[in-house]
Amino acid sequence: MASLLVMKKELVRIGNQLYARGMIAGTDGNISVRLDDNRILITPSGLPKGCLNADDLVIIDQNGEHLQGIRQASSEYLMHTFVYRNRPDVMACVHSHPLYVTAFAVAGIHLAVDILPEVVVSIGGMPLTDYAPPGTDAVPKSLAPHIEDNNAFVLRNHGLLTVGRSLDEAYNRQEVVEHYAQVVHLARQLGHLDRIPTEDFQRLEKMRQKLDKAWHENQ
Repeated sequence: MASLLVMKKELVRIGNQLYARGMIAGTDGNISVRLDDNRILITPSGLPKGCLNADDLVIIDQNGEHLQGIRQASSEYLMHTFVYRNRPDVMACVHSHPLYVTAFAVAGIHLAVDILPEVVVSIGGMPLTDYAPPGTDAVPKSLAPHIEDNNAFVLRNHGLLTVGRSLDEAYNRQEVVEHYAQVVHLARQLGHLDRIPTEDFQRLEKMRQKLDKAWHENQ
């Protein structure tokens, strides 16, 4: 496990990347990383994620109790702690409001997974959750039906949550899902979504499952 200072610098870097890519505005978004079995490093409430420094970050426990830091943890800490309690494989969570994904979330349109092979292999399902007021325990409840088998969650009328086995993986999934949403939006404007044939979709699903299994066996 990297040192606390290194993890803080990495989290700050991801905040900068989200801002640079236009995936957050103002004080939008929140990011966290699992430090150990009990501690979570998380972004603070009310600060722009594109100009954080290491001292702004907060450490909480799995129940959301404040452990370290001069600021208050993100108001979405319930969402993060829920993920870590229910997914021992997840080491990081990234939440943002990317333009195209959020447009699908506001329109209540599900992002079907069987369009691009690369997305089937790297992401899998992208469920559209029920609406939940941000910062409340309704958010984890909306994730509960989907948390076990998915790594990306389109939060209705809200934005995007991605999780990963590392901070970079969780962030990269943000980019992939947002790019995918752009492709789907353009294809819908052209008037047709050509789906992956069922047989090959199943092959790609098995490929992702095999890659996940190999990763777990190497841990």
